[in-house]
Amino acid sequence: MAFWATVATRATSATPKVMPALTPSQKQFLHDELRYREKLNFLADNDDANLSDYYVRKEEPVDDPVLLDKHDSFYHTTKSLLVLFQIMGVMPIHRNPQKPNLPRTGYSWTSKQVLWAMFVYVIQTTVVIFVLQERVNNFVTNSDKRFDEAIYNVIFISLLFTNFLLPVASWRHGPQVAIFKNMWTNYQLKFLKVTGTPIVFPNLYPLTWGLCIFSWALSILINLSQYFLQPDFEFWYTFAYYPLIAMLNCFCSLWYINCNAFGTASKALSDSLQITLRSEKPAQKLTEYRYLWVDLSHMMQQLGRAYSNMYGMYCLVVFFTTIIATYGSFSEIIDHGATYKEVGLFVIVFYCMSLLYIICNEAHYASQKVGLDFQTQLLNVNLTAVDTPTQKEVEMFLMAISKNPPIMNLDGYANINRELITSNVSFMATYLVVLLQFKITEQRGLRSQQAAL
Repeated sequence: MAFWATVATRATSATPKVMPALTPSQKQFLHDELRYREKLNFLADNDDANLSDYYVRKEEPVDDPVLLDKHDSFYHTTKSLLVLFQIMGVMPIHRNPQKPNLPRTGYSWTSKQVLWAMFVYVIQTTVVIFVLQERVNNFVTNSDKRFDEAIYNVIFISLLFTNFLLPVASWRHGPQVAIFKNMWTNYQLKFLKVTGTPIVFPNLYPLTWGLCIFSWALSILINLSQYFLQPDFEFWYTFAYYPLIAMLNCFCSLWYINCNAFGTASKALSDSLQITLRSEKPAQKLTEYRYLWVDLSHMMQQLGRAYSNMYGMYCLVVFFTTIIATYGSFSEIIDHGATYKEVGLFVIVFYCMSLLYIICNEAHYASQKVGLDFQTQLLNVNLTAVDTPTQKEVEMFLMAISKNPPIMNLDGYANINRELITSNVSFMATYLVVLLQFKITEQRGLRSQQAAL
């Protein structure tokens, strides 16, 4: 008994092993090394061994830039939005010359795109400063205005501050955006080499053009409506708000297009996987498809990393504007009843929540198509009807999906999915309840004073 007690004590008191945190590329390297060592051990133990059971990722050759451009369908179909961002000075990335070992998309602080963005930013900031000064003076000097008019002032003053965050939120992450674009460029050619068919993005070209036009048209419509609805909203104010609201609309369009492209690429890979599974001994092809899927998952993660500051700012603007507009509308209804100005505030709330819903919903569907749909398809494979190498590759494919979840994360700040909508709504409801409690308490105090007089 003493011996077994000592053994049990040593076993329980042993220091647990801590697994190191590895990057996706390190995980890939470690996996290939383990498979290669397994292959060598198998070869040493079996002279007549069949090495087809052990597949290691092949070294990727340097692709011809002309060939990359030829098959970069995603860039050609979404080029209109990229050019619009360059004209607006929002994301001044550029296309590099067709030279070997040079990424197709680049970012440089000395490029003509960045210099143009600085020029546009200086002009836009000058107009914003003048409008901001007028807005603040109007808000401070005219303290006898109705509460809903003050709320409008607060909303549009806060919107002007997004202009000053543009260099930090957008330009600073230009290299990460270039990496994301290059990942798409390389992935499409790799997909063609593995599957034999290119990725086709149906209707993405007219959709991108339509969203570019719609983003600016909606911005003009919103600003003109405020000019006609608000008596203190001067017409020249609109020139400060046109690019800011259009920028928010374009961010939403960009997210929708990227999520749509991820769904299309996942569907094409899934169709090729179905055909391969019906072939004889598909193990080697499954290995290549697994690495294609891992690359697609890494691209989704890079999307959130590249645009983390922009969409973080986006969510904060939506959150703040929605709370202020909702509280202002309810407060004014309590004080003076419903008017058309409160309808305008509800329109702002609907607009902001619609943008947030589109971003979160599209991210949810993209993650589901790339992750859950692939898992379901692989789990439905009849492993008893395939050979041993194929069984092993299916298991490793499922493990790769579980270890590399296709999550769109804003560089650790937040996951973009449907849960973000519910959490935002719950936070806003909490703040609104507290603010309305103060409002009702204030109303009761005023009524008590009037009754005492």
